[in-house]
Amino acid sequence: MNELQSLCEMAMQAARAGGEIVSAHFGAARNIEEKAPGDWVSAADVASEAAVKTILTDLAPHVDFFGEESGGTRSELGWFVDPLDGTSNFLHGLDAVGVSIGLVRDGVPVVGVVHAPLLYGRMYHAYLGGGAYKDGTPIHVSTRSVAQAIPATGFPFRKKHLVPTYLEVFKAAFETFEDLRRIGGASLDLSWTAEGVFDGYFEQALGTWDVAAGSVLVREAGGVVTDWAGAENEFLWSGNIVSGNPAVHAKILEITKSVA
Repeated sequence: MNELQSLCEMAMQAARAGGEIVSAHFGAARNIEEKAPGDWVSAADVASEAAVKTILTDLAPHVDFFGEESGGTRSELGWFVDPLDGTSNFLHGLDAVGVSIGLVRDGVPVVGVVHAPLLYGRMYHAYLGGGAYKDGTPIHVSTRSVAQAIPATGFPFRKKHLVPTYLEVFKAAFETFEDLRRIGGASLDLSWTAEGVFDGYFEQALGTWDVAAGSVLVREAGGVVTDWAGAENEFLWSGNIVSGNPAVHAKILEITKSVA
Protein backbone atom coordinates (compact mmCIF):
# COMPACT_ATOMS: atom_id res chain seq x y z
CA MET A 1 0.00 0.00 0.00
CA ASN A 2 1.53 3.34 -1.02
CA GLU A 3 1.35 6.50 1.09
CA LEU A 4 -1.62 8.07 -0.69
CA GLN A 5 -3.60 4.85 -0.48
CA SER A 6 -2.85 4.64 3.22
CA LEU A 7 -3.93 8.25 3.76
CA CYS A 8 -7.08 7.56 1.78
CA GLU A 9 -7.92 4.67 4.11
CA MET A 10 -7.44 6.99 7.07
CA ALA A 11 -9.73 9.56 5.50
CA MET A 12 -12.44 6.94 4.98
CA GLN A 13 -12.20 5.93 8.63
CA ALA A 14 -12.53 9.56 9.69
CA ALA A 15 -15.42 10.18 7.30
CA ARG A 16 -17.35 7.25 8.77
CA ALA A 17 -16.88 8.70 12.26
CA GLY A 18 -18.17 12.06 11.11
CA GLY A 19 -21.03 10.39 9.28
CA GLU A 20 -22.16 8.57 12.41
CA ILE A 21 -22.55 11.91 14.16
CA VAL A 22 -24.39 13.46 11.22
CA SER A 23 -26.79 10.53 11.14
CA ALA A 24 -27.41 10.70 14.89
CA HIS A 25 -28.31 14.40 14.68
CA PHE A 26 -30.50 14.20 11.58
CA GLY A 27 -34.03 15.36 12.32
CA ALA A 28 -33.03 16.80 15.68
CA ALA A 29 -30.50 19.51 14.89
CA ARG A 30 -29.45 21.64 17.86
CA ASN A 31 -27.48 24.83 18.54
CA ILE A 32 -28.09 26.27 15.10
CA GLU A 33 -26.30 29.51 14.24
CA GLU A 34 -26.22 31.67 11.12
CA LYS A 35 -22.61 32.47 10.19
CA ALA A 36 -23.77 34.69 7.32
CA PRO A 37 -27.06 35.09 5.46
CA GLY A 38 -28.06 31.58 4.38
CA ASP A 39 -24.84 30.06 5.76
CA TRP A 40 -25.68 27.85 8.75
CA VAL A 41 -23.76 25.79 11.28
CA SER A 42 -25.23 23.32 13.76
CA ALA A 43 -23.99 21.17 16.61
CA ALA A 44 -23.74 18.33 14.10
CA ASP A 45 -21.23 20.28 11.96
CA VAL A 46 -19.05 21.04 14.95
CA ALA A 47 -19.17 17.54 16.44
CA SER A 48 -18.55 15.85 13.10
CA GLU A 49 -15.51 18.03 12.45
CA ALA A 50 -14.11 17.31 15.91
CA ALA A 51 -14.42 13.57 15.33
CA VAL A 52 -12.82 13.77 11.89
CA LYS A 53 -9.98 15.95 13.17
CA THR A 54 -9.24 13.64 16.10
CA ILE A 55 -8.86 10.59 13.87
CA LEU A 56 -6.83 12.31 11.17
CA THR A 57 -4.43 14.00 13.57
CA ASP A 58 -3.98 10.77 15.52
CA LEU A 59 -3.35 8.63 12.43
CA ALA A 60 -1.40 11.18 10.38
CA PRO A 61 0.14 13.74 12.76
CA HIS A 62 2.50 14.96 10.02
CA VAL A 63 -0.41 16.22 7.91
CA ASP A 64 -1.91 19.62 8.73
CA PHE A 65 -5.65 20.07 9.16
CA PHE A 66 -8.05 22.76 8.01
CA GLY A 67 -11.76 22.45 8.73
CA GLU A 68 -14.64 24.64 7.60
CA GLU A 69 -15.76 25.22 11.18
CA SER A 70 -12.57 25.28 13.23
CA GLY A 71 -10.06 26.53 10.68
CA GLY A 72 -6.50 25.33 11.02
CA THR A 73 -3.30 25.42 8.99
CA ARG A 74 -2.95 25.73 5.23
CA SER A 75 0.35 24.20 4.20
CA GLU A 76 2.13 22.18 1.53
CA LEU A 77 0.44 18.99 2.78
CA GLY A 78 -2.92 19.27 4.45
CA TRP A 79 -6.44 17.98 4.87
CA PHE A 80 -9.39 20.18 3.91
CA VAL A 81 -12.58 19.03 5.59
CA ASP A 82 -16.24 19.88 5.30
CA PRO A 83 -17.79 17.91 8.16
CA LEU A 84 -21.36 18.40 6.94
CA ASP A 85 -21.62 19.59 3.37
CA GLY A 86 -25.19 20.68 2.72
CA THR A 87 -26.05 22.03 6.16
CA SER A 88 -29.15 23.82 4.84
CA ASN A 89 -30.34 20.53 3.34
CA PHE A 90 -29.68 18.85 6.68
CA LEU A 91 -31.65 21.46 8.64
CA HIS A 92 -34.58 21.19 6.24
CA GLY A 93 -34.71 17.40 6.48
CA LEU A 94 -33.22 16.76 3.04
CA ASP A 95 -30.80 13.84 3.23
CA ALA A 96 -28.48 15.01 0.43
CA VAL A 97 -25.49 15.78 2.66
CA GLY A 98 -21.90 14.62 2.76
CA VAL A 99 -18.77 14.45 4.86
CA SER A 100 -15.96 15.63 2.59
CA ILE A 101 -12.25 15.05 3.24
CA GLY A 102 -9.66 16.14 0.70
CA LEU A 103 -5.88 16.03 0.86
CA VAL A 104 -3.92 18.72 -0.97
CA ARG A 105 -0.19 18.38 -1.63
CA ASP A 106 1.80 21.25 -3.12
CA GLY A 107 -1.38 22.88 -4.39
CA VAL A 108 -2.73 19.72 -6.03
CA PRO A 109 -5.64 17.63 -4.69
CA VAL A 110 -4.36 14.08 -4.28
CA VAL A 111 -6.84 12.23 -2.03
CA GLY A 112 -10.60 12.57 -1.96
CA VAL A 113 -13.22 10.92 0.25
CA VAL A 114 -16.91 11.81 0.26
CA HIS A 115 -19.26 9.93 2.59
CA ALA A 116 -23.04 10.27 2.26
CA PRO A 117 -24.20 8.83 5.59
CA LEU A 118 -27.90 9.45 4.99
CA LEU A 119 -27.88 7.97 1.48
CA TYR A 120 -27.38 4.29 2.27
CA GLY A 121 -23.99 5.14 3.78
CA ARG A 122 -22.37 5.59 0.37
CA MET A 123 -18.62 6.03 0.40
CA TYR A 124 -16.73 7.55 -2.53
CA HIS A 125 -12.95 7.51 -2.51
CA ALA A 126 -10.03 8.19 -4.81
CA TYR A 127 -6.35 8.98 -4.68
CA LEU A 128 -3.96 10.20 -7.34
CA GLY A 129 -3.22 7.37 -9.77
CA GLY A 130 -5.51 4.90 -7.99
CA GLY A 131 -8.84 5.33 -9.75
CA ALA A 132 -12.19 6.34 -8.25
CA TYR A 133 -14.63 4.13 -6.37
CA LYS A 134 -18.10 4.06 -4.88
CA ASP A 135 -18.45 1.51 -2.07
CA GLY A 136 -15.38 -0.25 -3.44
CA THR A 137 -16.64 -0.50 -7.03
CA PRO A 138 -14.82 1.46 -9.78
CA ILE A 139 -16.71 4.43 -11.19
CA HIS A 140 -16.28 6.50 -14.35
CA VAL A 141 -17.63 9.75 -15.67
CA SER A 142 -20.45 9.58 -18.19
CA THR A 143 -20.06 9.32 -21.94
CA ARG A 144 -23.21 11.30 -22.79
CA SER A 145 -23.05 13.90 -25.51
CA VAL A 146 -23.36 17.60 -24.82
CA ALA A 147 -26.90 17.63 -26.21
CA GLN A 148 -28.00 14.85 -23.83
CA ALA A 149 -26.04 16.05 -20.81
CA ILE A 150 -27.50 17.14 -17.48
CA PRO A 151 -24.87 18.96 -15.43
CA ALA A 152 -25.35 20.07 -11.84
CA THR A 153 -24.82 23.60 -10.61
CA GLY A 154 -25.01 25.69 -7.48
CA PHE A 155 -26.09 29.27 -6.84
CA PRO A 156 -23.69 31.91 -5.39
CA PHE A 157 -26.10 32.54 -2.52
CA ARG A 158 -23.39 33.78 -0.16
CA LYS A 159 -22.12 36.38 -2.65
CA LYS A 160 -25.08 38.00 -4.32
CA HIS A 161 -22.84 40.38 -6.28
CA LEU A 162 -21.86 37.37 -8.43
CA VAL A 163 -25.46 36.66 -9.45
CA PRO A 164 -25.47 38.69 -12.71
CA THR A 165 -22.42 36.83 -14.05
CA TYR A 166 -23.72 33.51 -12.79
CA LEU A 167 -27.11 34.01 -14.46
CA GLU A 168 -25.41 34.63 -17.79
CA VAL A 169 -23.58 31.32 -17.44
CA PHE A 170 -26.73 29.57 -16.21
CA LYS A 171 -28.76 30.84 -19.20
CA ALA A 172 -26.15 29.75 -21.74
CA ALA A 173 -25.76 26.34 -20.05
CA PHE A 174 -29.53 25.82 -19.81
CA GLU A 175 -29.87 26.56 -23.52
CA THR A 176 -26.96 24.24 -24.38
CA PHE A 177 -27.61 21.14 -22.30
CA GLU A 178 -30.69 18.96 -21.97
CA ASP A 179 -31.31 20.24 -18.43
CA LEU A 180 -29.59 21.34 -15.20
CA ARG A 181 -29.85 20.21 -11.57
CA ARG A 182 -29.23 22.01 -8.26
CA ILE A 183 -28.79 19.78 -5.20
CA GLY A 184 -27.08 22.08 -2.71
CA GLY A 185 -24.01 20.03 -1.80
CA ALA A 186 -20.81 20.46 -3.82
CA SER A 187 -19.20 17.26 -2.56
CA LEU A 188 -22.16 15.19 -3.74
CA ASP A 189 -22.41 17.08 -7.03
CA LEU A 190 -18.80 16.17 -7.73
CA SER A 191 -19.26 12.58 -6.54
CA TRP A 192 -22.25 12.13 -8.84
CA THR A 193 -20.28 13.67 -11.69
CA ALA A 194 -17.50 11.15 -11.07
CA GLU A 195 -20.08 8.38 -11.03
CA GLY A 196 -21.72 9.50 -14.27
CA VAL A 197 -25.05 10.40 -12.68
CA PHE A 198 -24.43 14.04 -13.60
CA ASP A 199 -22.42 14.86 -16.69
CA GLY A 200 -20.71 17.90 -15.20
CA TYR A 201 -20.86 20.50 -12.47
CA PHE A 202 -20.12 24.20 -12.19
CA GLU A 203 -20.32 26.73 -9.36
CA GLN A 204 -18.63 29.85 -7.98
CA ALA A 205 -17.07 31.03 -4.73
CA LEU A 206 -16.84 27.70 -2.93
CA GLY A 207 -14.44 26.86 -0.12
CA THR A 208 -11.40 24.64 -0.59
CA TRP A 209 -13.08 22.14 1.75
CA ASP A 210 -16.06 22.00 -0.65
CA VAL A 211 -14.10 20.95 -3.73
CA ALA A 212 -10.78 19.35 -2.74
CA ALA A 213 -12.14 15.83 -2.26
CA GLY A 214 -14.63 15.77 -5.12
CA SER A 215 -12.13 17.06 -7.64
CA VAL A 216 -9.94 14.00 -7.06
CA LEU A 217 -12.95 11.75 -7.60
CA VAL A 218 -13.81 13.36 -10.93
CA ARG A 219 -10.26 13.33 -12.25
CA GLU A 220 -9.60 9.74 -11.22
CA ALA A 221 -12.92 8.76 -12.82
CA GLY A 222 -11.74 10.08 -16.18
CA GLY A 223 -13.16 13.59 -15.98
CA VAL A 224 -11.66 17.07 -16.15
CA VAL A 225 -11.65 19.74 -13.44
CA THR A 226 -10.50 23.36 -13.81
CA ASP A 227 -11.48 26.81 -12.70
CA TRP A 228 -13.73 29.05 -14.82
CA ALA A 229 -10.74 30.28 -16.85
CA GLY A 230 -9.31 26.80 -17.48
CA ALA A 231 -6.50 26.87 -14.88
CA GLU A 232 -5.78 23.41 -13.52
CA ASN A 233 -5.91 23.88 -9.74
CA GLU A 234 -6.86 27.50 -9.06
CA PHE A 235 -10.41 26.39 -8.24
CA LEU A 236 -9.06 25.19 -4.89
CA TRP A 237 -8.56 28.81 -3.84
CA SER A 238 -11.05 30.79 -5.94
CA GLY A 239 -13.88 28.29 -5.53
CA ASN A 240 -14.87 28.76 -9.18
CA ILE A 241 -15.09 25.21 -10.49
CA VAL A 242 -15.95 23.53 -13.80
CA SER A 243 -15.95 19.74 -14.01
CA GLY A 244 -17.36 16.97 -16.14
CA ASN A 245 -16.70 14.37 -18.74
CA PRO A 246 -14.24 15.79 -21.28
CA ALA A 247 -16.87 16.98 -23.77
CA VAL A 248 -19.18 18.52 -21.19
CA HIS A 249 -16.32 20.14 -19.30
CA ALA A 250 -15.08 21.71 -22.53
CA LYS A 251 -18.53 23.12 -23.32
CA ILE A 252 -19.10 24.55 -19.82
CA LEU A 253 -15.60 26.04 -19.88
CA GLU A 254 -16.34 27.66 -23.25
CA ILE A 255 -19.37 29.30 -21.63
CA THR A 256 -17.61 30.46 -18.45
CA LYS A 257 -14.67 31.87 -20.42
CA SER A 258 -17.01 33.88 -22.62
CA VAL A 259 -18.87 35.40 -19.66
CA ALA A 260 -16.64 35.58 -16.59
